[in-house]
Amino acid sequence: MCWRTESGQATVEAAFLIPVLFIVLLMLIQPGIILYDRMVMNYAAAEGCRLLATRTDSGGMGEDRYQEIVKRHLGAIPPQDLFHMHDGGCSYEIELSGNENSAVVAVKITNRVKLLPLFDAGATLAGISKDGTVEIKVEQTARTKAPWLGTSASGLSPDAWVHERD
Repeated sequence: MCWRTESGQATVEAAFLIPVLFIVLLMLIQPGIILYDRMVMNYAAAEGCRLLATRTDSGGMGEDRYQEIVKRHLGAIPPQDLFHMHDGGCSYEIELSGNENSAVVAVKITNRVKLLPLFDAGATLAGISKDGTVEIKVEQTARTKAPWLGTSASGLSPDAWVHERD
């Protein structure tokens, strides 16, 4: 009579498979975090460009106010080290350039993200990171005027455009 059975085989297979599944899940979380950060940062930079395209030299809002508006959009990113290094205050680096008189306006946002343990070790070995963080940079540019606007002989005056058509 044989007392040998295969009743514990599923338990042994699960004991090997569950850690592998957790590692795969962990490897999907970090790229998702970085993708989310980049999406929010791109949106904030695009909104900053839209605002800069209407900024006048004599306007009442200073550059600090424009940076506050961009930071408000960046508030969708949680102040956790895995999403955004938040050392004692907001550590985003925001560079604004241009106004309505410029041909092109630009917004550049820089952020640092702390990597998860496995990614941290891999990035350190690859030379991408020294302190367990990685830098995310986003830059958006926008034209302040449509290309056809500068081709009119009358310039920027809408009244002249109407008379030009007559």
